[in-house]
Amino acid sequence: MAGLWEFPGGKLHNGETPESALVRELKEELAIDITESCLAPLAFASHAYDDFHLLMPLFVCRVWKGTLTPLEGQELKWVQPVRLTDLPMPPADVPLVALLRDFLG
Repeated sequence: MAGLWEFPGGKLHNGETPESALVRELKEELAIDITESCLAPLAFASHAYDDFHLLMPLFVCRVWKGTLTPLEGQELKWVQPVRLTDLPMPPADVPLVALLRDFLG
C-alpha cells in the first residue's frame, strides 16, 4: 500500500507456510536471512478490505543475519514502540501496534 508504513511480509506462494513465506519475503525485501526457528508468533490481524479478507500473522524475530537494506525502494526507519502510532499504516496493521508496544515497551 503505497505511502503507508507496513510490516514486512507478503502473499503466500502455493505450498508455503506463513513462516517460510516470511523468511522468503525478508530476504527479498530487506536482504536479511532468518530461520523459521527464530520466529515466535505474537498475534494476528483479521481485516476485511473491499475486495478481499486479510488474515495476517505477526511474528517476532530478534535474530537475523545481514544488514537491513531496502531492496524494493522502500524507506526504513527504526521507531520506538510508543511512536508507531505516529506512522500512517494500512487498516489491518493498526490493531497490532498496541500489542507490539506492550511487548516491546
